[in-house]
Amino acid sequence: MRKLYLLIWILLFTSFLKAQDNNGPRITALGNAGVALQDVWSVKNNQAGIAGLLKPIVAAGYENRFGVKELSTQAAVFSIPIKDYAIGAAFNSYGVSDYREIKTGLTLAKSFGPKLFLAVGLNYHQLKISNYGNSNAFSIDVGLQYNAFPKLWLGSHISNPNQARYGENTDQIIPTHIQFGANYIFSEQLLITTELEKILDAQADFKAGIEYKLIKFVALRGGISVNPFKQFAGFGLNYQRVNIDFAVASHPVLGYSPQVALGYEF
Repeated sequence: MRKLYLLIWILLFTSFLKAQDNNGPRITALGNAGVALQDVWSVKNNQAGIAGLLKPIVAAGYENRFGVKELSTQAAVFSIPIKDYAIGAAFNSYGVSDYREIKTGLTLAKSFGPKLFLAVGLNYHQLKISNYGNSNAFSIDVGLQYNAFPKLWLGSHISNPNQARYGENTDQIIPTHIQFGANYIFSEQLLITTELEKILDAQADFKAGIEYKLIKFVALRGGISVNPFKQFAGFGLNYQRVNIDFAVASHPVLGYSPQVALGYEF
């Protein structure tokens, strides 16, 4: 029983970090600075980004948090463009049978021409703790991306502005995140992305990442975040319709968290 209580405490502690919501290896490798990117994993980071995708994409990922199996995260996403709209969905599961957080989200994004993307998302949260019962809640997301200049994209996103929280069975909260950022596409080979994130009742965090394509279907990535200082690295393989992405995040105290994802473009 003591081991169970210790495990639940660790899970509760790490659940206050946004990292337990798997953003996909590409965004993770870029320091989690993905608010201005267009990617299928944008459905979990800034839903407006899926409005820039031209084909249906599905992807699934796994993260082994800090090398501890009990802190693993499984995630799946997909996006389908329909004329000027895009529909997306995301699933995220974190924890073990005695403590588990599950988040399911649906997104509707719209492109207003090639320069402006808007999106709104609805999320259903479930929290299951053995001997304490289950709790659930609904939250919303609102996202925007704007192509200010030919090579410069700006993005903003807010999650849980309604400050939803779980029920009476637990004091666990659902954090409210506010993000602003930009990415600059220097060429077909080089991209730099930045983001400023503020979690209510916590200090702001600045993130930055760089992506360089060695060849058309191989990309190398790296990134940092400053609060706390963390380092990220990874790579991506995009061959025909199959995408394989890998990333590893380094926390100064808790250690390394590798993750991998497989995607398919229809």
